[in-house]
Order: sequence, then C-alpha cells, then structure tokens
Amino acid sequence: MKKITLKENWQMRICTQDEWLSASVPCSMISVLLKHHKMENPYWRCNEEQALELCRNDCEFRRTVTLDESFLQQQKVELVCEGLDTLSEIYVNGSLLAKTADMHRTYRLGCGEMLHSGENELLIRFRSPVEYIAHYKPEKGKETHIVPAGSMFGGHYLRKAQSMFGWDWGIQLPDMGIWRDISLEARTTPRLMGAEILQKHENGIVHLTVKAQTDTAEMTDNDCIAVQLTAPNGSVLEQKETARQGEETCFCFDVQHPQLWWPNGYGEQPLYQIEVCLLRDGNREESHTYSVGLRTLTVLHEPDKWGKSFTVCVNGLKIFARGANYIPEDAIYPFITLERQKALVQDARKENMNCLRIWGGGYYPSDDFYDLCDRAGILVWQDLMFADDTFDLTPELEENIVAETRDNVLRLRHHACLLLWCGNNEMESAWAYWENFQKEPPALRADYIKMFEYILPRTVQSCDHQTFYWASSPSSGGCFDRPDEATDGDVHYWDVWHGRKPFTDYRKYKFRFCSEFGFQSFPSVKTIDAFTEPKDRNIFSKVMESHQKNGSANGTILAYISQNFRYPGTLSGLIYLSQVLQGMAIKYGVEHWRRQRGQCMGSLFWQLNDNWPVVSWSAVDYFGRYKMLHYMARRFYAPTACSLLREGTHVGAYIQNETAQSGNYTAKLRLRALSGKLLDEVTCMGSAAPYSVACIGERDYEKLIHGRKERVIAEIEFSGTGLENTIETEPFVPYKYLELQKAQIQKKVQPVKDGWQITLHTDCFAPFVWLDLTDGDGEFSDNCFPLNGQEDRIVLLKNEDLHLPEGVTPEQALTATCLQDTYF
Repeated sequence: MKKITLKENWQMRICTQDEWLSASVPCSMISVLLKHHKMENPYWRCNEEQALELCRNDCEFRRTVTLDESFLQQQKVELVCEGLDTLSEIYVNGSLLAKTADMHRTYRLGCGEMLHSGENELLIRFRSPVEYIAHYKPEKGKETHIVPAGSMFGGHYLRKAQSMFGWDWGIQLPDMGIWRDISLEARTTPRLMGAEILQKHENGIVHLTVKAQTDTAEMTDNDCIAVQLTAPNGSVLEQKETARQGEETCFCFDVQHPQLWWPNGYGEQPLYQIEVCLLRDGNREESHTYSVGLRTLTVLHEPDKWGKSFTVCVNGLKIFARGANYIPEDAIYPFITLERQKALVQDARKENMNCLRIWGGGYYPSDDFYDLCDRAGILVWQDLMFADDTFDLTPELEENIVAETRDNVLRLRHHACLLLWCGNNEMESAWAYWENFQKEPPALRADYIKMFEYILPRTVQSCDHQTFYWASSPSSGGCFDRPDEATDGDVHYWDVWHGRKPFTDYRKYKFRFCSEFGFQSFPSVKTIDAFTEPKDRNIFSKVMESHQKNGSANGTILAYISQNFRYPGTLSGLIYLSQVLQGMAIKYGVEHWRRQRGQCMGSLFWQLNDNWPVVSWSAVDYFGRYKMLHYMARRFYAPTACSLLREGTHVGAYIQNETAQSGNYTAKLRLRALSGKLLDEVTCMGSAAPYSVACIGERDYEKLIHGRKERVIAEIEFSGTGLENTIETEPFVPYKYLELQKAQIQKKVQPVKDGWQITLHTDCFAPFVWLDLTDGDGEFSDNCFPLNGQEDRIVLLKNEDLHLPEGVTPEQALTATCLQDTYF
C-alpha cells in the first residue's frame, strides 16, 4: 500500500473573495482567518456575532499533488477523508468526485480514473451550515420547534457537532473545514480494515481471539495475515501467521498469568500490544497496532432490593464510578491538540476520577484521547453524537448515522477504557417528560424508537460484541419506561441549580447512578480579563452576558449567594463566592451518594472542561485554570475519602473506603469558636472494610451550642489508613450568619527541592482559603481549605507547574483569600 499524506500546502478562500490564504490540515475557515489576522478573535468581547456572520459564507480549500505512474498503476486509488466538516463538494482536476454531509464519518472515495501522472488539483468546497439549516424544509408531518438551550434552531438537520451551533455553555460558531487527516492511498492488496479483539477470562487465563478484517472476501494465494502479541514489558509472547481467510481471519492466543488492567485507583494499567499485518509474498503491505488492556468490563443492570442496579463491574469487582462529563476541548476544532487532551485527562486523574462521559452533543475524540485514557485508567462512557433534540429519520440520515457509528465503533472498540456505548443525551427523557417535546409530531417520536432502540444498537452490536449498550442517558433501559426513575438505571438531577433547591436536597435521593448534576461558577479574574476590557467587568454588561449562555444563570448564582453568604463588594469577591458555591454543591452530592455505596454506584458531575472562555459548570476553565471544584474533587473523589455529615446539631464522621484494604481510622470531633479556641473534643476510632462506608464517630452538640450557633463551627480531623490528616468543617447556620472576624493570613514561602513550600497560619477561623498567583499560574498540592486559627497548613507549589512573569518570585505573586475578605 502506498500513502501520500496531504497535510501541508493547502490554500483557503472565502468564496466571495479572491484572496487565497495558506493552510495546513487540520484547518477550518475560522482557524485560517485567525492565522492570517483576517478576523478578530471570536472569543474576545462580543466578537462571536461577527464570527457567526462569517459562517454564512461558503469557502474553498485547494492544493495540488504530484503523482507518478507507480502510484496510479495500483488496482485501487482512494482519497481518504477522516474529517470533513460538514457540507462538502470534492473536486479532482475540476470534476466532481463526491459530496459529503457528515463530519463524524470517514470517507474513502475511489478516484483513480480522475487522476493522472504529474500535477493534480484537489478542491473542496464547503457550503455554509448556517445557510443550510436556515433553508432546510422537513417533510410534512415532521416539522419541529425544538431548540436546545443556547443553540440555533435547525442544528439537528446536519450531522455536525450540535454544540457548534451553541449550547448553554458554548459559543455559536458553526465553522467548516478539513478538521482531520486527509490522504491518498493506492493498493493492489485488500485493505486491512482493522481487528476485533475479544477476551474470555477463565481460570486465571485470558483467551484472546483476534479477528483480522479486510475489505474483500476474494481469495488470493499470496496474501497472509500475521499477528504478534507483546507483553507490557515489551517482550514478544507469541507470533502467528496464516493465509488470509476471506474478509475475516481469526487467531487465538492464551495469555498465562495475565496482568490485568484496572481503572484509576483500583490497580495498574498494563497494556499488551497486538500487531496485525497484511503480507503479500512475504512483504508487509499494511499493519495496525492495538494497545489492549486485559480485563472484563460491563455494567450490571439487574434487579435488587432497591430496584434495578446500574453498576460498573471490572474484573468481577463492583466499583463506584467517580468522574465528570467531558465536552469538546475547543469550539474551533483545529485548535484541539494532543497537549490539551493530555492535560485534561491528567486533570481528571489528579481529581481521583476513574470515569469520563463523552457527551453526545459534541464529537468523537481522536485516537490519542482514548490512548491517554487507557494509560491513565479513565473509563470512557461514550455517547453517540445525539443530544436534546428531535431527528427526522430520512433515508439520507439513516445512511449517515449507520456509517458514522460503524466508523467510530470499529475505531474505538479495542480500547481498555471503553465502558459503554450510549445512544444519546436526554432524548428519551425529553420525549417522556419535557413539556415542549409533548407538542412534537408523533412521527418524530417513532423515529426516535427506530434510531435508538433498533438501528443504532444493532449497528453497534454488529461491530462490537462485548461492550455494553445503553439506549439513552438518563434511562431505565429504554421504551420511554420511567427514564428518570431514581431506583432504576441512571439519572440526571438538576433540581439543585435549575430548580434552585438547597444543596441539602441531594440527600433526599439515593440514585442508582447520577450521570449528570452540576452548578455554575465564574472563571478566574485572569480568565475574565482575557476576554474583557475593564469597562466590561460587571456580570450584567453585554460582554459578560455574551459569555454566559444560560439565560437565568447569573440570577441563580446570586440567589444561592443570598441563601448562603453575605453579598460581596467586588467582582473578584463575587467570582470567589461563585466558585465556593460550586464546590460546596458538588461536594454535598458526591459525599451523600458515596455514603450510599451499594445502592448508589456512580456520580459524574457536569462538567470537567470548557470549549471557550465562559461562565459555566466546569471544574477547569478554557485556559486550563483550576476552579475551587478541581481541588475539592481531589478530596471528595479520593479512593479513601472522609466526610462530615451534619443534620441539625448532630454531627457524624464518615469514611468511604474504595480500596482493597481494610482501614483503621481516628476522628477527632471538635467544637471550635470562630476565634480558633477549642471548646470541645471527642476522639473516636473505627474501621472500614474494603469497598465500604463506615460511620466512625457521632456527637450531638445541641446543649453545647445553645445560644451561640453563630459563633461556633463543627470540625473533624480525620487520620488513618490511606489518609493524610484531613480537616472538615461546617457551621450550624448559613455562613452569612456567622460572626466571623477579619482574618490575618500569614504566608511563609520557602524554596525546596523542585518547588516552593508555603506555610499558612491565621489568627482566627478562616474558611475556604484560596491560593492564587497574581499575573501567573501554578498548581498547588492543596487549595480551598479551612484554617482553624490554631494549626499551620503546609502547601507545595511545584516549579514544573509554575508560570510567572520574568523576575517575579512566588513569594511576590502569592495571594491568599478567605471568606471574610469578600465583605470586610
């Protein structure tokens, strides 16, 4: 097989203009215009509006490629397009080769007869998606009026990432271009399409079946398939070779003493390598290499005493899924890089996550993303790309969704991290319960059933015989049968936030698996500075509201502030309080559900990341800056986590032990005055079995706090197996009623090996102490914690994560903020 990669030497122009601009794949109209300074940054102030207007234009990409006779003499020559976004017309030497209409597909287009020796021209014309959806007319009886929050009407008429048309956290930027690799391939041999790798674990041996698949059943005497199995340490375990057997050639391997793959926090992530080669006359023509983790992995959806479970089971162990939802890394897809994906996967691992849900309104990430998750032990809940809308099942749509699903299932099915395939986001629930969906045509409801309970599950299962399929999220199993049922399947819970219920409302529910819940916050001052001018820095300015895509959200944040805190006097104070609220909300939910282990077996908060600078539900903002939620998640998602449960004046100390070892623990239950003075202390000791929850101490403070609730806090210091000394605090009244003193935080910064040691002390109780760097960024070993007015807190800042202006030291840049600073 011969291959010419067509990455460089492209040119792009807007079709109404004469100027051609240089481009390299991946590229889009917006990315090329930005590269050549032909447009303003769409993320700056209100530039989204002019960027959207640009997307009303058609554009063209062109380049030449020089071919010799040896390339053209191959039996089959194909133009391979791994990502065309979205409505394209492809011309070869002036003649139309094909039209495409699905950004999620890989197109293999035979073009040998259109090419000649010497210089050839390729031209790809992209039609405006904005104009297409504006003029699309559905057939009678299938008209729809659904518009997802923050989006444009009609985005569902195209097989394009729906969030490119906007979402309630996303910019409306329906770009177009060549967003993944493009190449020419020529071959005389069959094409090696890939391999399905099946595992059977039995009596300590893993039986591997490798099904090498080619694109033709036509037999030849000189074609062979060879497979090599390599251990994680690089040693070759076994090699096999046989004549190709039609479209599928099978190989079997028995792995003795297998090294099992585990999710993060449960064990290691050893990866075996399986190389599959197509040989002709002993010469290697084509090969694919797969990294494979040996594990059993499924979701148990079974009747039990609480209803019907939704439990991740790995290697026979029922685990508690701890994670978040993942959206596209950028709204300009050529800006999505391996480095950004690596940073986000590592952020998830740092937060002690073991699962990410790839949300269905975006795109299927690159192979690199899943490789990163394989190595990090991050399970991937993979939605198919459908979210919150109706879909008209035309013959064209059916052809596209079957092809795109096959393409991506075949590409991703071997990954150790792949937990499940899920048909869509929230569409079953919408058809069952959402008021606006009840007015939609019955024919569209019927199309939903055809797509997600017949066509797509069959397509998935024809390509992947081992991975669990789930019709929708949330769901109880499909057929519109109570898709939001707390006792069956997975749930999305939004009464805290959209319903403005108090955080304590989480404790009313013992869901089997909560796959969406969230709370918004503002990004850091530095991030806001990056898209505003000083005059814009009011949350109700036009610019700030243009970077807040959930219409009622600023009011919701203010409502929750009024319930919990005093009103801040500055924008920086408002930002700080919003992040405290976000962390508190998610912490309440996660800790409650982890205390229900067995009945509840997973929590995935909304959302890990952003796709542009915005006010949103993310833990990590667009520039990779951590919100308080990131640091709080490190603690509440820790394999061994501790929590303080206060109900009235009663306080309990809980250990959530998600490890294979029993642990012995100590909890010091304290009552402390806001001055820092210790008023009462009781020491309790207890143990927690593997994969269990234990209350190791309780105390009722009703008599001790009578008449002084506003001047005391409950505090628990935890220590024991797998725990560093951890302090949890909670007041007996809302923070706004506490009679807090102004805190003087003392900071001592000393250089140590590979970084800086920061020692903190304060003269009174200081909740939610937040460390930051003026005009710089860094990652602290811990952040957003209380200082009790008595004990020091030591935090490390590593040099490798430190970015400061030249000549500025961490001591000069370090700031420490606590709750009192927002109103004193």
